[in-house]
Amino acid sequence: MEPSAYTFSSPLAGYESAPSLPDEKAADGKSYVNPQTGILSESYQRFTEPLDNGVRGAFFQNNPTQKTFAFELWQRIRHEFPELRIYKFWEGPLGPHPVAMFEVNLFTPAQFGAFIPWLVINRGPLSALIHPNTVNPKSGEHDEAKRDHTQRATWMGERLPLDLSIFRST
Repeated sequence: MEPSAYTFSSPLAGYESAPSLPDEKAADGKSYVNPQTGILSESYQRFTEPLDNGVRGAFFQNNPTQKTFAFELWQRIRHEFPELRIYKFWEGPLGPHPVAMFEVNLFTPAQFGAFIPWLVINRGPLSALIHPNTVNPKSGEHDEAKRDHTQRATWMGERLPLDLSIFRST
C-alpha cells in the first residue's frame, strides 16, 4: 500500500524534552558531534516494535510534509544513535540523490543490526537507500561508487531514480 495511506507519528515522540542538538562538527569536518549519553539505543538489544522479538524474529521527497518528517527523523537518529556518523541534512538534491537526504554511516555489524530494523519501522513515508562503501583491495580506493549505489544497494520504500552520470566510468 502507498505510504500516504498510513499515518505516522513524529519520529521525535518521546524526545520532546531532549536537549537541543549542537551544530558542532566532528573531527572529520563533515559529520556532527552528538551528545553521548552512555546509554545505547534499546534497538541494540531488541528489534524495534512492532518487529517480532519472539520465536520468528524479525531518504526523501520534495513534499514539504515529508521534508519535515525527514528532518525530524534526522534529529531522532542523532538523539538515539549518537555513536553513528550522521551527516548534514540536505534540503535538496545532492550527488546522485534526486531529493532531500542525509547520510548515516554504520561501522559494525552490531550497528547495522540495530539501526536497520529501527529504520524499517521509523522511516515513515520516506524512501531510504542502503548501500555499502566498498574499497578496492588492491588500490585502497573507493572506485566502485556506481556499483555500490546500484547493484549492491537495497531500497526501503519506493526506489528513486539516481543521477548516475556523476560516477566516472570504470
